[in-house]
Amino acid sequence: MMNDQPRMDDCPEELIPTRKSLLGRLKNWQDNESWRDFFNTYWKLIYGFAMQRGLSHQEAEEVVQETVLAVAKSIPRFEYDPVKCAFKTWLLTVTRSKIANQFEKRARRPVMVGPSEDSRQTPLMERLPDNQVQQQWEHAWDDEWRKNLMDAAIQRVKRRVSIEQFQMFDLFVLKNWPARDVAKALNVTIAHIYVAKHRIAKLIRQEAKALEAKGV
Repeated sequence: MMNDQPRMDDCPEELIPTRKSLLGRLKNWQDNESWRDFFNTYWKLIYGFAMQRGLSHQEAEEVVQETVLAVAKSIPRFEYDPVKCAFKTWLLTVTRSKIANQFEKRARRPVMVGPSEDSRQTPLMERLPDNQVQQQWEHAWDDEWRKNLMDAAIQRVKRRVSIEQFQMFDLFVLKNWPARDVAKALNVTIAHIYVAKHRIAKLIRQEAKALEAKGV
């Protein structure tokens, strides 16, 4: 069973170093803005990862709640050391334990989750991962981490640019529309689309670097 709270010194080195600024701010329970940023940045990552492991919507939501609560309880004792105790890898350890708890609850109450809610089933070897499965979890987590970071960067840039510019970028880059179709739909020139793509892509790269430097 994995009910015991994972310790923050019980994790390997992470792939993307996490800066200590956000972690330091979270130690202040009164810093509502930092906690809001933390939740808004990480809940999709945790929720999506739980769903991919085979949990239902309700179970994945519980994983998010329990993981955030575990972070809140443990963060005051956290000492920043990216080699000994990387936050991203520790967060995976906590999330994984909460996912395992959900499968244990499901086993005790099998009628709570039927095939119609979620037909995917995670085998026991993934609930109690060996070294090979643990590596698979870590690689999947790292991929989701990067996607989540980029999504957060895109959303922040979206608030900084005009609606028209982001529409051009969204249709041309994110939705892969041909430039001529975007130009026709938005009544702009193709040159405008290329300029918007270049500008917004640059802003997103800058924002992603800034988020990573903040440890989010």
